[in-house]
Amino acid sequence: MKNLDKTSLLTGALAGVTAALLSLGANTQSSLAIVLYAASALPILIAGLGWGNAAAIVAVVVAGLTGAVIVSPYFALLIAVITLIPAAWLSHLANLARPASELGGPEGALAWYPLSDILTHLAVLVTIGMIVVGTIIGYDGSMSDQMIDLVMSALKEQEPLYNPDAASIAQIKSIFGVALPMVQGAIWVLMLFAMYYIATRIVQTSGKSLRPREDMPSTLRMHRFAIFAFLGGLVLAFMGGVPAIIGALVCGTFGAGFLLAGFAVFHFRTRGKSWRLPVLWLGYLSVVIFTIPAFFFLLTGLMDTRRAIALSPAGKTTETETKDL
Repeated sequence: MKNLDKTSLLTGALAGVTAALLSLGANTQSSLAIVLYAASALPILIAGLGWGNAAAIVAVVVAGLTGAVIVSPYFALLIAVITLIPAAWLSHLANLARPASELGGPEGALAWYPLSDILTHLAVLVTIGMIVVGTIIGYDGSMSDQMIDLVMSALKEQEPLYNPDAASIAQIKSIFGVALPMVQGAIWVLMLFAMYYIATRIVQTSGKSLRPREDMPSTLRMHRFAIFAFLGGLVLAFMGGVPAIIGALVCGTFGAGFLLAGFAVFHFRTRGKSWRLPVLWLGYLSVVIFTIPAFFFLLTGLMDTRRAIALSPAGKTTETETKDL
């Protein structure tokens, strides 16, 4: 961690105000609300990755206080648990390093905190954050049922002949009650990781990065123990009630992590191939358009939980290599 100084404090304060303003912009019911909420993590990540823990902590505190003063303490708590704290924690983990010799590596090298563990931490943080938010707002299955009722009413107004029976509506509600937390959790993990990726590139370009640039296709995986969390969530999803909601959320957050790992494997295995670019585009478009191919990438991520550690010469952040554990 970099030493606490005036620059770190000022950078953290500026990042906190920026994060709060982005969250406030999302709070105006804009069509880009979810993007603005996710983007509010970017200043926190940049401050933490470039200026250390002190800047990240100051940024979180300033953003929380700004949100509490302008909107409400309730709003500040929500953005803290779902965006600010996860962003600060990710930047902290990314800056962790230890002598590689302690792990059986070469002398005079640093071993950085594995990207697989960072991604797994992100899934855990999003899961906890959404459970906290759900508890605060009193989320349960009835809320998703109300959403289905509103959609059905709108459809009947547009098409009077549309009149599904009670059994069909009950089945739709059952599926939607599980799908909603799963999709929300998955989207939030994907978006926060996208912010982490963007932040690392910005900080590295500026020359302020503490962590060296690493090869994500070869290192972006999930921790092997995350498989048990995913399977546990899958079991809970079939139990009904609140356990099913939590289970679906866990499947979504950890499934998104394995999905990202699957895409990384896809990039890694096509490296050096002449047909790589069109196949990559086809793979991403198939997921966006049809969704079902995402299960292929999810399974690929589940099957490859290799834990690689980035190594760099001590005192340098420009060259790295990886070591599998």
